[in-house]
Parts: sequence; structure tokens; C-alpha cells
Amino acid sequence: MEWSPALTQSEWDALQAILLDMDGTLLDLAFDNDFWLRQVPQLYASKEGITLEAAQDVLFDLYHHHQGTLQWYCTDFWSEQLGIDIIKHKYDLAHNIVIRPGTLEFLHKAKAHNKKLVLVTNAHPDTLAIKMDRALIAKYFDDIYSSHQFSQPKESPDFWACLQQAIEVPFNRCLFVDDSEEILTVAQQSGIKLVLSVSQPDSSKPVKNDLKFPNINQLNEIIG
Repeated sequence: MEWSPALTQSEWDALQAILLDMDGTLLDLAFDNDFWLRQVPQLYASKEGITLEAAQDVLFDLYHHHQGTLQWYCTDFWSEQLGIDIIKHKYDLAHNIVIRPGTLEFLHKAKAHNKKLVLVTNAHPDTLAIKMDRALIAKYFDDIYSSHQFSQPKESPDFWACLQQAIEVPFNRCLFVDDSEEILTVAQQSGIKLVLSVSQPDSSKPVKNDLKFPNINQLNEIIG
């Protein structure tokens, strides 16, 4: 019998805390992909007086070099590197931020079952503020943590050691949902008992196949 991503009643009852990623889990990753892969290259090309293709070559090399580091998620770093006010442009485009289907339904159910909800994101605090202001979901969470608070990205075991101390809930009583398999691997190795991957974090792209971890498309699939 294949393992079902929907938790069993006993697994659900044993949970004390649910840790949720933001971009690609709670919110549609299409916003971020469009911002970094289309909007920023266009802004950079205009600023530098170069073609879009040339701008993409420069930026995608930089992205690749810093991916997975704390700098990759730091808007201050990219504003300085590119000479572009990243936060201003994110704010200008905030109307494109969308909550993923099933998110609100799940948050309502989880709160009704008295589960501790913890938002765990790599997003810079300035980006986090814009998205919470737009999505209006902060009220559901008992705690919200940006990796910048711990000076370590979620890709680092050190992040999870800091988080374990902060949330004061044993990791073997936690569920963690994220769209990054690299991050899920580190979380599991750090002691998170249950992990789920999101199969379609960006609604503009196809569902991912052959995922390493049990996966769901929408959060409301976790509990019926």
C-alpha cells in the first residue's frame, strides 16, 4: 500500500506543532519566480542600458553563485549588488501576491484543532512584512521566524538547531511542509518526524513528479 500524504488520525493527534514554509507552500511561488526571473532582469537591463538577454546572463550567474546562502534571500544584499531598490519594486508588485488554494481552509482547521502553527521562512523580514500585509495570514500563526533572525538559511542544520530552541516543541512532535527537497532533507536529518513536499509550488508550472518525499498539492489535503 502506498503511503498517503494525508496524516492518519493518530499522527495528527500526536502533533503539537505544524511548521509551514511561506513561498510555494502558503503563497504561490509564481510571484517570486516572475519577480526574480522577469521583473528584476528587465529593471537591471534598463538601468545598465543593456539587452534583456545580457542582463539575464549576468543575473542568473549571480543567482547560481549565491543560491542556498543567506545572501540569496537578502533583499539588502541584492539592492546593493544590483543598484536596484528591491523592496520598493516588491511593494509595487505586491498586488500579484496570491495565497495558494487550500491554504486558508487548512489554517482554519489547524487552529480549530489547537495545533501550534509556526511560519518558517527564508524570506528577508522586509519581504515577509510585505507578504503578510498582502496575504493577511499572520493572525493564524503562533510564531513567525525568518532565517535572518538566526543568521542561517533553512538549508543549514544550524538553522534547525536554533529553531528547536526557539519553538520549545520537540521536533518529533512536529510536521514540516516545504517545497524545497533540499530543505526538507536537512529538516528531517535534524529530527523533524513528519515532512511533506509541495508538488506544485508555482501555479504557472506543471506538477513535479518523482519527488523524494511524500507530497501534497494543497495544504487542505493534509486533513480531511
